Amino acid sequence: MEEKNLGKILIVDDNEDLLFAAKMLLKKHAKEVTIEKDPRRIPFLINNNNFDVVLLDMNFTEDTTSGKEGFHWLKKIKEIDPKAVVILITAFGDVEMAVQALKEGATDFILKPWQNEKLLATLSAAIKLKESYNQVDKLSSRQKQLQADLKKPFSEIIGRSASMKNVFSIIEKVAKTDANVLILGENGTGKELIARAIHDQSERNDEIFVGVDMGAITESLFESELFGHKKGAYTDAKEDRAGRFELADNGTLFLDEIGNLSMPLQSKLLTALQKREVTRIGSNKSLPIDIRLICATNMPIHNMIMESTFRQDLLYRINTVEIFLPPLRDRQDDIPILAEHFLKIYASKYRKEFKGLKHSAHQLLQRYSWPGNIRELQHAIERAIIMAEGEELDSRDFFFLSAKPANEKINTNTLNLDEVEKNMIQKAIDKNSGNISKAAKELGLTRASLYRRLEKYGL
Repeated sequence: MEEKNLGKILIVDDNEDLLFAAKMLLKKHAKEVTIEKDPRRIPFLINNNNFDVVLLDMNFTEDTTSGKEGFHWLKKIKEIDPKAVVILITAFGDVEMAVQALKEGATDFILKPWQNEKLLATLSAAIKLKESYNQVDKLSSRQKQLQADLKKPFSEIIGRSASMKNVFSIIEKVAKTDANVLILGENGTGKELIARAIHDQSERNDEIFVGVDMGAITESLFESELFGHKKGAYTDAKEDRAGRFELADNGTLFLDEIGNLSMPLQSKLLTALQKREVTRIGSNKSLPIDIRLICATNMPIHNMIMESTFRQDLLYRINTVEIFLPPLRDRQDDIPILAEHFLKIYASKYRKEFKGLKHSAHQLLQRYSWPGNIRELQHAIERAIIMAEGEELDSRDFFFLSAKPANEKINTNTLNLDEVEKNMIQKAIDKNSGNISKAAKELGLTRASLYRRLEKYGL
């Protein structure tokens, strides 16, 4: 079977015999051939289809020799789609008219009756030009996305706990497929890192990864952000803009915090996923999309279905495979290596020399409940490095953390003096939100004395 590499072609000419002959020739080489004898239908056809090339007659019945009608419709086409690839055809062509046509936006100029080989060669060159236009647009949009992605730190996933080994095993199995993945876990557990790891190990890893925070998109901007818009579609639409689905074409689309979507927005998303196509706001053209979909949420999405706040059919669409990311408090074995990892990063960033963390610091970090998970640990290490003065971080450098998990009660019934003192110090620190000066004053101690006791008790 001959490869149809000429894309979608529109031929506009008032000669029905010519239209029929052209269609018979080109349908063997083009994906789709549309013919039209009435040029007044051109705006409708251009607005509702994605043609790769337009073959446009220069002379219609109202004006058979001057070419003015052809130039008029060329201008109309270019107003609708400035990047349209148009080849003008005429039986009365000359060099002067050809030059004028090129100046006004035509891609090429061909005389009729044409030679079939010449027409096919001209169309082939035009198709390559159209592909280059599309590639430039896509690269421009992707460049903006990639620049934003470069600001995202720490692409590595770190973990040696049993729960994380299970996550790694699932990633290895699912990455090579195109199965949709739903990642569940609390805020700060690293859901986006898991999504990027799946993309990096997939067959789409040479294509773009596009992440979208669904929780940050307002109802009014949802369609514009995801599906794109045409210039003038609404007040602030000052230029054509590709949506995130278009940007992610052939790559991976990551929809974070999908549980935050309202029911109407869930319906719009489901429609796009089912049809595998999107339509920009202000356009009637449907654009096919080919994406690998990964979603994430920190919300109890299965409970939300029972409460009728999340569509069951949408869940079926997005969770071919589910990955649960455990909270950091359930990954005790990972805290030391994560802490050392962040220490190296921020020591380099702030040009400080650190040998590592002292035992007291490790003890404190592993006792803390980490309600903010890995993100909180990352920020804690950064803050400690900025404020620390020694060569190693110790427990005093993390005075702003509560050393006790939220669900662990302090025992005040013991008669052991050291235990009583330790508990009182802890209560004072908690009461004063980690402010050492205020805690010391309340305990009747100097800051230095309190620091010595923090070191003694590993707080």
